Amino acid sequence: MQTDTLREALNAERRASYLRLGGGWPIPLAGTVYWAALALLGYTGFSLSEWSMAAFFGTGAIFPMALIFAALFRNPFMKEKTAVTSVLVPTFISMLLFWPMIIAAMQAAPELIPLILAIGLSLHWPVIGWSYGRTSLYTAHAVIRAVMVLMIWLYLPDERLTLLPLSVAGIYLLTVLAILIDTKALARRR
Repeated sequence: MQTDTLREALNAERRASYLRLGGGWPIPLAGTVYWAALALLGYTGFSLSEWSMAAFFGTGAIFPMALIFAALFRNPFMKEKTAVTSVLVPTFISMLLFWPMIIAAMQAAPELIPLILAIGLSLHWPVIGWSYGRTSLYTAHAVIRAVMVLMIWLYLPDERLTLLPLSVAGIYLLTVLAILIDTKALARRR
């Protein structure tokens, strides 16, 4: 098969998957809830160590919550099998490699935990975007998120446990809306 033909077929399959799954929006919706809950914990006065433990263990709730949202909204993202599905496991493994930094931060610089967590949990977004043929949209989420949390961490240190997670939740929610708008627009053009 010619390279151009293969590329066109792959791009068509990625876009079709994006449309079928609505860009996988139940997953970032679960992220919205997770980060909003962390903002609430910070607002209610959790100490850094309490907040960090809730954040660590709470990460285990994101995927099950996404499955619940997917079932409620009939979005079968777990059943999707495409030519690029095999890239997802290495993508998530590479994202999880930020955990040694979190463990080191717990020992040496615990105040870095919210920053590392907020950026670390976004490392897979560009590749997920590529798998849907929407690299720019998903990369924008990760880049905006990284810049926003760094600015909050640097310039609003007293708000690290509230404004930082609240900003991530807001970015997630805006991304969900952008995905929904984009999938509807793409479906209309087909």
